Amino acid sequence: MSIEFVKHRNSQNILPLDIENKESYYLDLLNIENSWTGRLDAQVSNTFFLESIQLIINSIELFERGYFDCAFYSLRQSLEVSLTIAYLIDGAGEKREEELSKWKEQGRFPMYSAMVKTLEKNESVYREIREFMKEYFLQLELTKKKLNKYVHKQGFSTFYTSKNHPFNKSKSRTKFVKEYEGHLIKCIGAIAVMRLTIDPFPILLMDKEIYRRTGDILTFQYSNSFVEKYIGIKNIEAYKKTEFYRAFQNSIMEEDAKSDVVVKVVKEQFIDKSRIDEIFEQQHLLSNHDFAAVILAGFSSKVANVYSIGGLNKYFTTTDSKRESWSFNGLDFKKFDENHCPYNMKYDKAFISRVYLLGDTNYLEHNTMFDKKEILKLKSLIEKYNTK
Repeated sequence: MSIEFVKHRNSQNILPLDIENKESYYLDLLNIENSWTGRLDAQVSNTFFLESIQLIINSIELFERGYFDCAFYSLRQSLEVSLTIAYLIDGAGEKREEELSKWKEQGRFPMYSAMVKTLEKNESVYREIREFMKEYFLQLELTKKKLNKYVHKQGFSTFYTSKNHPFNKSKSRTKFVKEYEGHLIKCIGAIAVMRLTIDPFPILLMDKEIYRRTGDILTFQYSNSFVEKYIGIKNIEAYKKTEFYRAFQNSIMEEDAKSDVVVKVVKEQFIDKSRIDEIFEQQHLLSNHDFAAVILAGFSSKVANVYSIGGLNKYFTTTDSKRESWSFNGLDFKKFDENHCPYNMKYDKAFISRVYLLGDTNYLEHNTMFDKKEILKLKSLIEKYNTK
């Protein structure tokens, strides 16, 4: 059998199509990917949302290659995967573990509609969100029904032999791409909403007053443009009326608000050395790692960066580093730990000094060597804070 014949058969009735905004969809998916939950009892949910994102990417790729029914199937799968984790996390302790075990072992497990019925029957977070966002979920249900038509091959328009027949090929390509993108947007939005059943932080953090009152948490907020495009401002305002959202909001608002300069330290690990005194005014809002970094950054104008947690955590300052490389390696810090002299260790074109402060080993990166007086001063500073 000739290779050309095989190629012909493989491409027969297959019509590749382009999605012009593909890159923007991939970038938008980062909103969900970066909304990593910090809930200790829901860490498994992060894997489910990453899988849902992968299914969206697979769908786009399949659609562009011309395998449109497979593309619609991947969209439907993304809905099912994101609903599954909402279903699994919603249960109480033992029930949750039991259902998760069934899912892992590929045992008897409810389908999409059965999960929805169970969640609506129970006093679930999903149920409350669905009640407040009725219009949104009605639209989502319509999307799922339309996806099912392609998945179950209902109607000649779902057949490759009909849709891509030579007489039909040029008729409605633009319309079909538009239809697909409409479903794509709905499915991305649905994953984002299911993420909000785990905790409301992707929306909470969009509020500056909430943002100022939280620490350096794993979750990144959704962008305004993402919410507007994929969920709808009206729908999110409805979500904010849920008891689930309001309970988190009220609890966080009881905390002290951080000043702009302290927010930079906590959220971005950036220390403005010209405002050290201002940072100290809110030292009670800093973690031990943050506070140690601020103390050490303010010690000398020579200090450019401060590292903690074995070099994993890096704090930048307003002093530029003389190092040629921006990267840093944990193996470097292992060598610094092994050095019998903890001061003025060579680090590229800069130097590292190792000190133990507030329960952790910290590393000061400084542009020129510390002299004897500075080392004595540093030792005195460390002793002062370690004995408090």
